[in-house]
Amino acid sequence: MLERARQTLLLEAEAIRAMAERLDDRLVQAVTLLEKCQGRVVVTGMGKSGIVGMKIAATLASTGTPAFFLHPAEGSHGDIGMVTRRDLVLAISNSGETAEVITLLPTLTFLGVPIISLVGRPHSTLARISTIALDVAVEREACPLGLAPTCSTTAALAMGDALAVALLEKRQLSPEQFALFHPGGALGRKLLLRVADLMHSGSKIPLVAASDPMRQAVLEMTAKRLGITGVVNATGHLVGIITDGDLRRWLERDLLTPDVPDPLSRTAEAIMTANPKTTTANALAVEALRIMEEKKITCLFVSETGSPPVGVIHLHDILGAGLL
Repeated sequence: MLERARQTLLLEAEAIRAMAERLDDRLVQAVTLLEKCQGRVVVTGMGKSGIVGMKIAATLASTGTPAFFLHPAEGSHGDIGMVTRRDLVLAISNSGETAEVITLLPTLTFLGVPIISLVGRPHSTLARISTIALDVAVEREACPLGLAPTCSTTAALAMGDALAVALLEKRQLSPEQFALFHPGGALGRKLLLRVADLMHSGSKIPLVAASDPMRQAVLEMTAKRLGITGVVNATGHLVGIITDGDLRRWLERDLLTPDVPDPLSRTAEAIMTANPKTTTANALAVEALRIMEEKKITCLFVSETGSPPVGVIHLHDILGAGLL
């Protein structure tokens, strides 16, 4: 069983390698056609080729090319009405003679729709009628009976990926654009979530004046439950921060120092850490996380240069958003 499985993987890998070696300008032409398509890419195929087609359509759609799968049997019974003159058809058939696919060709020709085909026989009906026929032929199937589509479907799937990736690069799709098509995934969250989406703002921002006594700072930290408070000057600009750790260290120092009647009578300015690291509301949340990890801190105040703080973001906010 191990040997059969190993042989299957090697045969399919060889099929893809051989296909890569015989790629020519037809792939460039196909990618150019796809880029110029003003409608949608309609992918069609029967049986296992249809299943491969569904995946190719999904890959194209997720990389910025509107695409959907049309079942060829349903197409010949009315669903071909989904296809418009602005669309492009990507047809998959190893034999190039699949009856259900061939039946669609007269209507597609009448509409003047460009056809890119993935075929295993370059002289087949589908290949001859196609605008561009891409060769996905394989020397043999991995199935010991030579019947079950294995190498042929792997080759068609790989060619679909090659088209999608080449098209993605030709369109210079950015990570941010890619994330727009994946808003529910981890990548989408990393590339779309901004600090403004997660930060605490308004009355939820822990702030004390520089001249306030530490009693007020303790009350503010307790009330806002973030383990930190910002310290602002008379104009409301952030000049420092006080953390739980700062508070403990100063209390310990003062309690061990003679002649300090009340450690909590110190001003916030005396204890704060000046010039704290900040971020901006429009920054990516994942970038705020990178700063926290790098500086080994758990909170960042949010402000623009020369402006009062507009928020604060905590590590727990980022963790709760699923960015880790």
